[in-house]
Amino acid sequence: MSAVTATSAPAENWTGRPYHRKWLLDQANGLFDFFQYASINPKGGFFDLTRDGKPLSTDNPVRGIHASARMVHCFAIGDLLGRPGAADIVDHGMQFLWNRHRDETHGGYFWQVDDHGAADASKQGYGHAFVLLAASSAKTVGHPIADRMLADITEILETRFWEDRHGAIAEEFSSDWQPVPGYRGQNSNMHLTEALMAAFEATGERHYLDKATTIADLVIRRRAAEQGYRVPEHFDENWTLDRIYYHPNEMFRPAGTTPGHWLEWARLVLQLWVLGDRKHDWMPEAARGLFFQSMSLGWDKHRGGFFYTLDWENVPDKRMKLWWPLCEGAAAAHFLNQHLPSDFHEESYRRIWGFIANHSLDHAFGGWHEELTEDLAPSTTLFPGKGDIYHALQACLIPLFPATGSLTRVIGETGRAV
Repeated sequence: MSAVTATSAPAENWTGRPYHRKWLLDQANGLFDFFQYASINPKGGFFDLTRDGKPLSTDNPVRGIHASARMVHCFAIGDLLGRPGAADIVDHGMQFLWNRHRDETHGGYFWQVDDHGAADASKQGYGHAFVLLAASSAKTVGHPIADRMLADITEILETRFWEDRHGAIAEEFSSDWQPVPGYRGQNSNMHLTEALMAAFEATGERHYLDKATTIADLVIRRRAAEQGYRVPEHFDENWTLDRIYYHPNEMFRPAGTTPGHWLEWARLVLQLWVLGDRKHDWMPEAARGLFFQSMSLGWDKHRGGFFYTLDWENVPDKRMKLWWPLCEGAAAAHFLNQHLPSDFHEESYRRIWGFIANHSLDHAFGGWHEELTEDLAPSTTLFPGKGDIYHALQACLIPLFPATGSLTRVIGETGRAV
C-alpha cells in the first residue's frame, strides 16, 4: 500500500481532545517556568541547570552555541504565544550570539565560549545550523538584530560550509577556516534542514527551501533508503557510509545508528513535503518508513522508551533512554496522524506520551529527566543535569498546531494553542 493512502484511524485522536491539549500546554508552561527564571547567566548566555533547577556551575562555565541558539528559538515561540518576559530571553540570547559567539576576525561563530572568550574556537556545522534557526525565529518576533544575523549566517553557510557537489554541508573547520578533513555527518545536516525551512518561512526566500530539499534527498531518499530507512550517522568526505566510525563525544556523534534521528527526520520530511507543495512523492513514504522502523527496532518492548543507539545488526548498543527521542517520536506521530492517519500512528503517539508522563517528567523538581538507565532510573551518563528546553518544548507544542510548518510560523498564523 502506498504511504500516501490513509489506513483506518481511531475515531478521535488525542490531539483533538480538550483535556489532552490542556495537559500538553501545562507541560509546556512548566518547561518555560523551569528554564526562564533560572537559566539567565548575568555574564552572558545561559546556565545549564541541575535536576532541581540551579546552575550546574557559576564559575566561568563554558557555553555551547547550540544551547544559546535553542533558548532564542524557544523563547521566540513563547513570545509568539504571548508569554510575558519571553522577549527578554530572546534578546539576552541574541546579544550573546552576536557579541560573544561571532568571530569578528575570521567570521563565523565559535563552538564554545566562556567569560574570557572562545573556549573552543572551531566552526561547527551543527552550531551554525542553530544560529540560522535562532536568527529565523528572532525575525518572526521582530528582534532588531535578527536580519543582520540572518544575512551573516546565510553568507557563512553558503560560502564556507555548503558543498554543492553533494547538496549538503561540510562538518567542521578551524577558527581560521582550515578544513578538518575526513568526516561528514548527518546530524548537522538534519538540524540545518530544520533551520533552512524556518528561514524560508521567515523570509519567503526559496533558496533556503531548495537547500533543505537537497539535504533530505541525500540523507534520506538515498542513504537512509539504502539501509531500510535506518538513518546512517557518519560518512567520509564523499558521503560514503562509515559503519565503524567512533568519536568519544557520543552526545553529538554516537556510534552506530540512532532511532531518535529516524523519528526527527520523519517529521522534517513531512514538513518539507508540505512546504514544497507536495511535489516529492518519496517524502511521505520515507516518513512512514522511518517512523515504523524506529518503533519496530528502537522501542524497548519490555520496559518502554527508545534505546539511544543500535548497531548495524539492529542490536541495542547504548541502552540508556534519553528524553529527546521520545520528544521527536511524539512530534513525528502528530505529523503522521495529520497526513497519513492510521491506528498505528495514533497508538504510538499515546504510547510515547504515556511513557513520558510516567517516567520522563520529573514530578519532584519540574522539567524532564534527560536520561534514564535501561531499567528507567534517572542517570547522568551523557547529560549532567537539565540543560535544554528545546526538544521537550517542541514536543508539547507541535501537537497543538497544524502539521504544516515550523512552530514559529503556525503559531504566528493561528495565534492560539488551545
